[in-house]
Amino acid sequence: MTTSAPSPSSPSSSSTPSASSTAATAAQEHWAALMGAGGAQDRAQGPIETADLAAPAGVSAVTGRGQVTLDWDPVPGAIGYAVLRAAADGSFEVVDHGGGDVLAVPHGPYADTTVTPGEAYRYAVAPLATVNAIGAMSDPVPVVAGGGDAAVEVVVRADGDDGALHRPWRAMVGSEHLTHLLCTDTSGGRPIGAELRDALRRVHVELGVASVRAHGILSGVLRDGALDFGAVDAVYDAVLELGMRPVVELSFMPPELARDPSQTVFAYEAVISPPGDWERWAWLVRSFTAHLIERYGREEVRNHWPFEVWNEANLSVFWSGTPEEYWRLYDVTAAAVREVEPGILVGGPGSAAVGWITEQLDRPSVDFLSTHVYGSPPLDLRPLAGGRPLLWTEWGVTATHGSDINDTVFAATFLLRGMHSAARRIDALAPWVASDHFEELGRPPRLLHGGFGLLTVGNLAKPKYWALRLLDRLGPTQLPVRLTGDGAGSLVECWASRDPSTGAVGVLLWNGTLDHGKASVAAPLDRSVVLRVEGLPATRHTLTQWRVDADHNNIAARWAALGGGDWPAPSQWSALAAGDVLEPSSTTLFESTVEVSLPMPSIVYLELTAGDEERR
Repeated sequence: MTTSAPSPSSPSSSSTPSASSTAATAAQEHWAALMGAGGAQDRAQGPIETADLAAPAGVSAVTGRGQVTLDWDPVPGAIGYAVLRAAADGSFEVVDHGGGDVLAVPHGPYADTTVTPGEAYRYAVAPLATVNAIGAMSDPVPVVAGGGDAAVEVVVRADGDDGALHRPWRAMVGSEHLTHLLCTDTSGGRPIGAELRDALRRVHVELGVASVRAHGILSGVLRDGALDFGAVDAVYDAVLELGMRPVVELSFMPPELARDPSQTVFAYEAVISPPGDWERWAWLVRSFTAHLIERYGREEVRNHWPFEVWNEANLSVFWSGTPEEYWRLYDVTAAAVREVEPGILVGGPGSAAVGWITEQLDRPSVDFLSTHVYGSPPLDLRPLAGGRPLLWTEWGVTATHGSDINDTVFAATFLLRGMHSAARRIDALAPWVASDHFEELGRPPRLLHGGFGLLTVGNLAKPKYWALRLLDRLGPTQLPVRLTGDGAGSLVECWASRDPSTGAVGVLLWNGTLDHGKASVAAPLDRSVVLRVEGLPATRHTLTQWRVDADHNNIAARWAALGGGDWPAPSQWSALAAGDVLEPSSTTLFESTVEVSLPMPSIVYLELTAGDEERR
C-alpha cells in the first residue's frame, strides 16, 4: 500500500494547520533532545535552531514485508533529512535506527525496519540546513505496516552509459597512530608493526586506497626543548614505501607545550590540552612543515598532503579547551603552515557528528571541509561547501569500539550503502580503520572483539573488507539501473558497471538496512531478486557470482566452525589464512535473467563475460 502527503500548498487531509504546526514544533523539540548541546553529543552541536527550509513535498510511504519505505522530493539547501514517526494518536519522534551520532539521512528512499506489522503509523520528513538547524516538517502520511511480497526486480542496461564510476573509498582510510608501524610487540601472538604495515599495503594494492589518516603525529616530537622528527620520518617513509601518502592530522599536543598535560585521551595518554605558549606551538608547526618539505619535497607535500588541524575538537574528550581556543589553535596553525608553504591545503578539525560546519566555513583559511559521522550515510554538505572539497575523514557503522556489529555482514552492507550514496558528491569517505591492530582503548583481547578494522589481527578480511573488494571490482563505466518492488532502493540496492576494455558487465547487489536491531538474520527482510540485463551483445555469456553473507566470506562463521575462542592456535591461524580468499560461489551460463536470493543482510556480485564456461 502506498500513501502520500498532500503538497505543502494544499490543505492537509490528515491534520489541521494548527495540529501540523504543533507536530512540527514537537519534531524540533525531539531533534533538539537528540542533538542538543549537553546531551549525548557533548558539545558537538550548538543550540537547535529553526531553519528557513520548506517542508519536503511528495512524501510517500510504501508498506512492504517487514518495512515501510519513505521517499520524498529533495529540498534545495538541505544537507539531510530527519524521518519522523508517530503512532496513530501519538507524538512524532525521529525514527531511531540505532546508529547513534546523527539520526538523519542524506536523501530518500529510507526503509524503516523498526515497525510492527499491523500497526498504524504516521510519517513525516523534515529537512536539515545543518545538524542543529531543522526546517519545516511535511504533512503527515498515514500507513499501516505489513504486506508486501518480498520480491524485487532489477533491470541493468548493459549498453547504457551513466558516466565514469566514482570510487570514494579509494581516497583515504584511517589507521591507528602511525608509530604503531614501528611496534615490535605482539597481539594474539601476531607482530603488531609488521601486520599493520601489511594491512595498509593490502588496502592500497587490493582496494586502490591512496592515503592514510591517523592521530598523534606530533605527540612525541618535542623532548627537553628539542625537536626530534625521527619517528615521523620513519612512519612517513614507511607509508610512502607502501605506495600511499599521509593525511597530516596535526595532533596531539606535546606534553612540554601543553597548558595542562594531565588532560589526556586513549590508553597511550595523548594530550588534548591547548598550548601553554601559543608562539611555541606556531614554532613547532612551522618547524614540522619545513621539515616535511625538506625531506619529501615541496611539490609533493603541497600538492598531495592535506593538513587537518586536530581531531574532533567539538568533543571535550579530544579538546580540553574552549571552542574559542580551538579556533585560535586553528588560525595560528594555518598561518604557521602557510608561512612555510602557502599552497598546502589546510582544514579541520575533523569534527564529530557533522558538527562545526558553519564554523569551518566562517574561516577563509579553511580549504576543505572535514567531518565525521557514524551509523548513517554521510550527509550532503554541497549546499554549504561553496565548492570546497568534502573530506569525511572518519566514517563507519558505529562509533563504539568493541561493538560486535563491526565484525558482521550488516557492517558490510552499511558500507556499500554509504559509498553508493556518497559517489559523485564527496571527495573522500574514509572507513575507520584499516586494521584491528589498534590500541586507543587497549590492545585487542581476542580475534573477533568488535574492532573497527576492515582486517582482523592476522590480516584476515572481515565482510566489510570483502564488500570494498567487490566494489573495486566494478568497471570504469557506470550503467543505468532500474529497481522496482518490495524495498527496491531502500533495502535492495544495485551498482552496475561495464569495462570497455573487456566488455565485462559487473552487477553488485545488496540487501541492507540501517537498523542495528536487524544486524543478524532477519527473515522478514529477506528478498528474492530477479535481475534482467538488457542490451548485451548477441553472444553467449558466463555468469560468475561471489557472495558475502552468513555462510560465505564471513570470518565469524569460519572462526566459529574452527571452535572459536579468544585467539587461534597456530594450526587455526593457518586454516584461517588459507581460507582468506574471495572465491566465486558459482559459475553458470547466462541467458537474459537470473533469480538471486538476498537474505538480510547479504551481498552478491555478478559478473557477465563473453564465453560459455560452466562450472558449479
